[in-house]
Amino acid sequence: MKVAVLSGKGGTGKTLVAVNLAAVAEKSVYLDCDVEAPNGHLFFRPEKSVVNDVTVKIPYVDDLKCTGCRKCVDFCNFNALAHIHNRLMVFEDICHSCGGCLLVCPEQALLEKDKVIGRIQSGMSENVEMKSGSLNIGESTGVPIIKSLLELAGNRSELTIIDGPPGSACTVMETIKNVDYCILVAEPTTFGVHNLEMVHELVQIFGKNFGVVLNKCTNDDNPSEAYCNNHQINILSRIPFDENLGRLNSNGEVAVRVSREYKAVFGDLLKAIEVEVSK
Repeated sequence: MKVAVLSGKGGTGKTLVAVNLAAVAEKSVYLDCDVEAPNGHLFFRPEKSVVNDVTVKIPYVDDLKCTGCRKCVDFCNFNALAHIHNRLMVFEDICHSCGGCLLVCPEQALLEKDKVIGRIQSGMSENVEMKSGSLNIGESTGVPIIKSLLELAGNRSELTIIDGPPGSACTVMETIKNVDYCILVAEPTTFGVHNLEMVHELVQIFGKNFGVVLNKCTNDDNPSEAYCNNHQINILSRIPFDENLGRLNSNGEVAVRVSREYKAVFGDLLKAIEVEVSK
């Protein structure tokens, strides 16, 4: 079972939910696909971790073959190529590695080389196999790293918890393409409703089964809960605005490993998800 944990923005408690769901299971795989700001490893502190580079193919020019026809320049929608002062230039930082420029070059003057865009850290933390992706600063997209993470995980029999990127951009779309269920984490604020609505629309477009976890709940009005009720969205769990939980989280502790209360909370959440997936 593959479960993606999503939120409309950072700071809602997405990683809190993902980390504790993975830890409360008997055995699980945790994938940190929030490659621009991964922090799951700060909680799991994996043992014997291994780090591997992630590379993409980018073009380079054989100046002796290039005739300056500019067909590759006209083809590139990302403006990663330019012909200036009788020389073809490649702007690696905005190249999306589609390979189209090689296909349209009549002189075969463009070749490919590997470029490191990030890395994947793998390791074990008790019952959790952890894999975390990290995008190098300045790179245009984390999609290749997310693809690599998902390929490494494969179709496992264990529960796979995917800590997705915040928002609804192409990295989130890549994350949820093949999951069985999505958890949307929301805060009890008007801004929280806006972000919930954004990811709600996305999972509907992809036709994914989903439910909501309301985090930081108090006795005051909860606009996110009202949104769920108005749209008949299943609320899986309500996590309280709790000083003890906040302290555990800020200290990088996995709550279910040190608190019986939260082991029960996230254990019940996992059971609720299993019921939803089995429907």
